[in-house]
Amino acid sequence: MLTAASDIDTLARFGRALADPIRCRILLALRQDAAYPADIADALGISRTRLSNHLACLRDCGLVVTVPDGRRTRYELADSRLGHALDHLLAVVVAVESDKTCPAAATEGCC
Repeated sequence: MLTAASDIDTLARFGRALADPIRCRILLALRQDAAYPADIADALGISRTRLSNHLACLRDCGLVVTVPDGRRTRYELADSRLGHALDHLLAVVVAVESDKTCPAAATEGCC
């Protein structure tokens, strides 16, 4: 049974997904259009096994869904608004001093 996540849980799930560069690349690819895993792996230059692990994470976070297509399975964003949210995040200007790094960068998965 599906339930709606709380606001905090939703942001935490989104943050977890965006914490990894490969998952970011997958989300950006799926923002354009639904795709098959083999095509995504080829486009990103990663193994299908590695892609599968990242897709599982994105599914568990509720950000992507599978769509049966005959004998194949296609992946797409769970909600079209996610694509718009990614567009808005990309449009945000993050001011960074060139000689500074994020203090939390030493923490795995940050910055």
